[in-house]
Amino acid sequence: MEAHSHATPPADGPTLGSLPVEPLLTAGFDVDPGAVYERLRGTYGPVAPVGLLGVPVWLVLGYTEVTEVLRNESLWRRDIRYWRARAEGRLPRDWPLLAGYEVRQTMFMDDDEHLAARRTHHSALSPFQDARSPEGWQLRATVARYADELVGMLAAESGSAGFADLGAQYTRPLLLMVTTKLFGCPVELGDELVMDLWRMLDGGPDSGPATARALGAFTRLAAHRRARPGDDLTSYLLLADPGLSDEQLGRELFMNAVYLNDITGNMVLNTLLEVLRGNATVRRSLSAGQIGETVNRAALANPPVANMCFRFAARDVRLGEVWVRAGDAVSPSAAAAHRDLLALSSSHLVGSTVSTRAHLGWGAGAHQCPSAARELGGMIVATAVGRVLDHFARAELTLPPDQLPWRSGPVVRGLRLLPVRYELRAGALPVQRPEPAGPSTAPTADGYARRLLTVLRRLMPGGREEDPMTRRAGL
Repeated sequence: MEAHSHATPPADGPTLGSLPVEPLLTAGFDVDPGAVYERLRGTYGPVAPVGLLGVPVWLVLGYTEVTEVLRNESLWRRDIRYWRARAEGRLPRDWPLLAGYEVRQTMFMDDDEHLAARRTHHSALSPFQDARSPEGWQLRATVARYADELVGMLAAESGSAGFADLGAQYTRPLLLMVTTKLFGCPVELGDELVMDLWRMLDGGPDSGPATARALGAFTRLAAHRRARPGDDLTSYLLLADPGLSDEQLGRELFMNAVYLNDITGNMVLNTLLEVLRGNATVRRSLSAGQIGETVNRAALANPPVANMCFRFAARDVRLGEVWVRAGDAVSPSAAAAHRDLLALSSSHLVGSTVSTRAHLGWGAGAHQCPSAARELGGMIVATAVGRVLDHFARAELTLPPDQLPWRSGPVVRGLRLLPVRYELRAGALPVQRPEPAGPSTAPTADGYARRLLTVLRRLMPGGREEDPMTRRAGL
């Protein structure tokens, strides 16, 4: 990026609002977003004007430009109050993304306010980051146990060989169970969290009410833990900043739940997909026993957040080949930027490992995922992927990779389901159905997993009752 601190845009230069923009979210984008990124780049260069659900924004496509936007916090702001179109009342009142952007939490703060909020998160997450601490050890053991229980439930339902959706039957319930454990969420809140959070994450016309419902649930959780503190993230956030109100803490839990469930969950599924589809570089790192490198390579090939949250220009600035005016919204595209890294790593002039850790799966710059959260997220992904590979002697896709259904959206490109035909390793897990708990028995993790799976199958994308695609996939 070439930033001219004292330069001004040409008087006759086009503004974002004056340009004819084409909608980004089209049928072609659903099928092959990479081709859309390439076409936009060929037409406009590394920054292109697009329509996002009817609102014009700049889509940043080049790796150099994307990283500059992410790292220059003083020029590219996260606070939605910098957005000129919003300040001038030019956004549709029912714009599906607006409700999420107006949740004031750490991700949408700048400067000292943002740094203070990150310090609170770092302090609260530190006990879970340290594998030698009781909290850290217990969380790691819990993730592995939940993963084993979910694979065991597949065995109990379908035998040692059969068909499964590793999205609805493994990854989604696993991440929701981990969220419940980490947040100290009472079991009674589980179904509400499942329904409201996933409706909100899928967007669409119900995204506004779903966001409000999810925020309400997390605010109630904050109040619950304020009255009954425990060894959980919610309580530790309150300990790190006792001045947080229930509403403020609810917004922070909301943000963490989005990242933990959607972003980390997509990274699990994307890593499994790259392994199953035969990505050569991913499989090489897996064969070498480098599960962390396997995750890095999968994130490079298919980042969990395709187009990152908006930044807003603090002043007029030249970006790529266009002038971005003060208050314009830009969306840095990790998926498009990674195409630059993949092209570089495939060059005969450059080693194949040069770019694996330069992926933007966790963001970059001042607003990247905090180090403690990145380590925890990496641990969860590595454990979730590793337990599948440990327990499955064989797994293959039941749909061609180019026919897998993706959740269509402006930010996340995530699989709706990951259908496989599997065979468990001999003796890996017992293949018997556990006895149901009696009415006086306390809820167990296995019982919670079963209840969660029932809800997911009924309500979630990829659920057996909602999606005919599961029938095509053999599920």
